[in-house]
Amino acid sequence: MTNEPRINKESAIVEISQETRNLVDDKMAGEPEDLKREVMALIDAIKKRAQVEAQSAGHLSQDAYLNALTKAREAVTHARTSIETNQPLLEKDRIEYSFKLIQMEAEKNWESIVKEVSTLGDRLTDAAKAAWEALTAPRHHS
Repeated sequence: MTNEPRINKESAIVEISQETRNLVDDKMAGEPEDLKREVMALIDAIKKRAQVEAQSAGHLSQDAYLNALTKAREAVTHARTSIETNQPLLEKDRIEYSFKLIQMEAEKNWESIVKEVSTLGDRLTDAAKAAWEALTAPRHHS
């Protein structure tokens, strides 16, 4: 047997940012330490979730960029093929159609990004309200 202490996963201390520690210690002075730890864990979980949601929105805008880049490559390939085969380079109807497709794709992607950011904002607002209610709820000490 070793002299090292054993810690259950349930009771292991989660790494909490110093900013969160300072906030909870300031706002919850005099409260039990176990309550403070729970609130700290909640706040940091909200922060981590917000980061994941923001990254997700970033991936959506990256996908929109990659789609536009693919369409541009297709247009360049078509232009090169047209030049090589002595076909007219500018086919007005095809160009208008391509621009319309790109515009529709960009609008769809923009709406998706706006929706994701709006949803993230709503979630963060709800999480902040829940955290605030937990911080300010009256405590009945037994």
